[in-house]
Amino acid sequence: MALDRVKPLKLESTDTGGDENDEFPTSLDPHEDFIELRGLVFDTDTVADETTVITRDEDDLTFKDVNNPSGYTLTQLAAVGDLINLYLECEPPTPSTDYSNTYTGNRVDQEQWKRNSDASLLKQVDYTYTGARVTQEVRKVFAANGVTVLGQITIVYSYTGQHLTGEAITRDV
Repeated sequence: MALDRVKPLKLESTDTGGDENDEFPTSLDPHEDFIELRGLVFDTDTVADETTVITRDEDDLTFKDVNNPSGYTLTQLAAVGDLINLYLECEPPTPSTDYSNTYTGNRVDQEQWKRNSDASLLKQVDYTYTGARVTQEVRKVFAANGVTVLGQITIVYSYTGQHLTGEAITRDV
């Protein structure tokens, strides 16, 4: 695939930092000049529309796409990372999720939390047993589609006799 490079021309007055040469169309210097625009649209080879866009709404930078037509601010996107970590550690809020679990005999093999809004999977915990003891947990937090894993940790438990003596936590995703 060939990559086309576009080098915009600029007109800049002396009162915004330009010099006398900038009052005529000159090449933009990427190390010194800014480009002002209302929004930036991302297309693919086959789709040319305005559904995937970065724009400014007052003081917020917003990101929109087909799956997120109302957009998220940069602050909201940063908070999503914090939310993933929180959900890996704790249970999601009960009023906004449906909880279910599956058993084999009297042991819980899996726990799931699904979003009330559309029943997509939000979090899942899978348990592995050796005898009657849990020896491993795999915790996953999912994107809005309920399939894409946004975060995953594996917890391996160690025992001495009947006593839990340690745990090792690994962040997989």
